[in-house]
Amino acid sequence: MMPLMDGYEVSRRIKNDPGLPFIPIILVTARDSTQDKVDGLDAGADDYLTKPVNFPELEARVRSMLRIKRLQDELDQKNRELELANKRLRKLSITDGLTELFNHRHIHELLHEEFERTKRSGEPMAVAMMDLDRFKQVNDTYGHPTGDVILYETAEILRQTVREIDMVGRYGGEEFIAILPGTDESEAHRFAERVREAVANHVYHDEANEVRMTLSGGVASFPGPGVDHPDVLIKKADEALYAAKQAGRNRVVRASMLDTVLS
Repeated sequence: MMPLMDGYEVSRRIKNDPGLPFIPIILVTARDSTQDKVDGLDAGADDYLTKPVNFPELEARVRSMLRIKRLQDELDQKNRELELANKRLRKLSITDGLTELFNHRHIHELLHEEFERTKRSGEPMAVAMMDLDRFKQVNDTYGHPTGDVILYETAEILRQTVREIDMVGRYGGEEFIAILPGTDESEAHRFAERVREAVANHVYHDEANEVRMTLSGGVASFPGPGVDHPDVLIKKADEALYAAKQAGRNRVVRASMLDTVLS
């Protein structure tokens, strides 16, 4: 029965504020009817005492509420830890452990989602398949630790080259894929060329070795002739990548120019 705002309203505001932690509330009031108690508990109070107050009883109820508060705080902490662990597990399930790019399975899921979105929106999209040249030879010469450094630093080049809306993954081995929303084939070609040049100009080094690498790429876009499924888009980009390898490596080939390159 306070002025301006009664205890019921105070309880409601505290309990309805999502920014507040669990705060135990004991209403101590002269209102002693059954309906008053029901109203108080419905408003969010955790306990209800009527005057005159028996102080040993009040102290016992406060101790009880503090025990509940400690248990609630511990539960909240466990829930936060569980949520954090679930986020870590989710990230691990979609991430390549070495390069920290999306893994093969998840990048395929993203490709299918983006393909369907593009079909609905009418915007273009492109895929760039990129593969490090003669990577097996480097692995055989310098060892797998150096190869791992090369893969990680190539992934970093990709991260620095893509836009925020682009999606990049390790497709397998030394092959990478970039999904480029709102991008036609010529724009995808320019993107892959920037990656190719960055790789060619980069000096890879670990504790003992310095290595130069080159990269070949193939790009394809949707809409395009015969492209009616995301797997077809991947196939065309992969064929363009193969043509780049056949034509001498260290180059990017567009799927629409395959006949010219192969001839």
